[in-house]
Amino acid sequence: MPRTHDDANLMQEVAMVWQRVPVPVIAAVHGVAYGAGFQLALGADIRIAHPETKLAIMEMKWGLVPDMGGMVLLPKLARADVIRRMTFTAEPILAPQALEWGMVTELSDTPLEAATALAKTIATKSPSAMRAAKRLLQLAESGASQADVLYAESREQTDLIGKPDQMEQIAANLQNRAPAFKAR
Repeated sequence: MPRTHDDANLMQEVAMVWQRVPVPVIAAVHGVAYGAGFQLALGADIRIAHPETKLAIMEMKWGLVPDMGGMVLLPKLARADVIRRMTFTAEPILAPQALEWGMVTELSDTPLEAATALAKTIATKSPSAMRAAKRLLQLAESGASQADVLYAESREQTDLIGKPDQMEQIAANLQNRAPAFKAR
């Protein structure tokens, strides 16, 4: 119960931390993701699963409730009736069903390879724009007002225009080469 990480306890932080990482987090899910493993994957920005992966909110099977941030993360992804069904029954579902219900982003026969390829694509984009996009998405998903989100868009864009990362992204695109962003 102690709130050791802002509003979360240590176990909740394990899944919730991925929301605060300033860059995209991609989970490759293969095999089973039950209970804590499922909640850990839910914290990622993108989840790529093998079609035969089984996922479950397993806690009810043991007389418990999800306790690693699942009740914060799931409502951002799935309908309330789906969450209730999974929570109340503790029955596993296959990844294609999780995809249909919004808990998996995409399916792949080789999820780790697909996640790695996606990460490589993302890494070719401006790191400062990527961090700004993640901040904007988090703000928009937080229930902030339209005015606050629109203002944040303007502020983030103003902070990006003409800066080194944006200029390198433009130069790389025009020269048909991979960008070379400076480490910060």
